[in-house]
Amino acid sequence: MSKNLQVTIDKDSGFCFGVVYAIDMAEEILEQDGYLYCLGDIVHNDEEVARLKAKGLRIINHDVLPTLQNEKVLIRAHGEAPETYRIALENNITLIDASCPVVLKLQNRIKTSYDENEKILIFGKHGHAEVIGLQGQTNNEAIVFQDLEELNSINLPQSFTLYSQTTKSVDKFYEIKEELIKRGYDVKANDTICRQVSNRYEDLGDFAKQYDKIVFVSGKKSSNGKVLYDVCKSANPNTYFVSGPEELDETLFAEGDTVGICGATSTPMWLMEDVKRALENF
Repeated sequence: MSKNLQVTIDKDSGFCFGVVYAIDMAEEILEQDGYLYCLGDIVHNDEEVARLKAKGLRIINHDVLPTLQNEKVLIRAHGEAPETYRIALENNITLIDASCPVVLKLQNRIKTSYDENEKILIFGKHGHAEVIGLQGQTNNEAIVFQDLEELNSINLPQSFTLYSQTTKSVDKFYEIKEELIKRGYDVKANDTICRQVSNRYEDLGDFAKQYDKIVFVSGKKSSNGKVLYDVCKSANPNTYFVSGPEELDETLFAEGDTVGICGATSTPMWLMEDVKRALENF
């Protein structure tokens, strides 16, 4: 059977530029210093985190940050709230800032809105690192919601500015905007969704239709992994979610199947290659 599974990796899958940038920075310093602190998981992928930990990356949470002095700490692509920068200044911590430029631009816009006393709504995932950083620009006053139902129980201001986490669906963002306008609110919408992620939605659907089976490789913590998996699944019902080659189920594949492999913006190419090798060994 090994000759008969034809496996292709989607050339557009793999890390987005924000993640590539953060990992490159981390690897450079690890080579130089032998260790580096990182605030939160550098990427929502356990396998890649494990690879970097083996090189000396030390993942810490926000409670640990104030206990460090005179150290280097990496800020990952998701960005951070102003509080993090303040603590770093007080403790003489050198921040290696790998915040994604798309996220920084969004933080800036939200801060400007807040300074101009606009009421702010953010369409995003509660507790997500990027969203915490965005809320921090508003003194945590912005209203964060994951879906419209949540807003039913909230007393919204008559007029507000609507923003979105950078990895959300563009279509969903505009649907929410239209619905809120229909409900009589005065909505100023700022679409700051990352096009590298949103373009992948369209391309992935096309990719998924070309194969008998699709193996979608992603960390379970990745929010854009969840969304992109759903895109594949609706384009091709024979789509299977795995975090690594060990989760593949040989019984799902038949002789002569064509199999497409794709992943989230936080899925490393080496992991998709491992999955490809495992499939070819069936």
